[in-house]
Amino acid sequence: MATKKLIWILFGIFVISAWVLGPAIQAGAETMKCRIATIVTKDESIPVSDEEGHSLGLQITEGLAFFENGEIAKVRSHNLIDRISGKGGQAIGYTIYTFEDGSTIVQRFQRLLVSGDVSAKVTGELIKGTGRFEGIKGTVSATSKSFRASKGEAVRNTSDTTFTYTLPTK
Repeated sequence: MATKKLIWILFGIFVISAWVLGPAIQAGAETMKCRIATIVTKDESIPVSDEEGHSLGLQITEGLAFFENGEIAKVRSHNLIDRISGKGGQAIGYTIYTFEDGSTIVQRFQRLLVSGDVSAKVTGELIKGTGRFEGIKGTVSATSKSFRASKGEAVRNTSDTTFTYTLPTK
């Protein structure tokens, strides 16, 4: 009799565990990787006047994100930048990814220029999505590089980006 009772107790624990842990296993984080290529379409700055080359600025970049799975998304980023020419700086901003089916992902980020005005480390969070990305949450990490522009040219940027995210179960 005690053996039957023990089996039923173990079976009950198994069923309850599956019920509680099942959704957590399904909601495991996924990753997406992409390479982003953008061009600066707006770059306004004002001098801080505390040292040569220090400025605060607003920058808008636009371009394309090429995902490992073959998808391509339009990218538009709005950046607030605190920089010292040739020494680096930092930025905060938002990037919106718009996919061919109209779905979007919104990312809030922080960027630290690590090599003058040329390369940067980016971290951020996925704060919102629409369409198939409705309810997305997660993080973003990237390394980016800027290509200096000749006089009259726009600055070009590339980023290798990894999204780690979850979507709500349906």
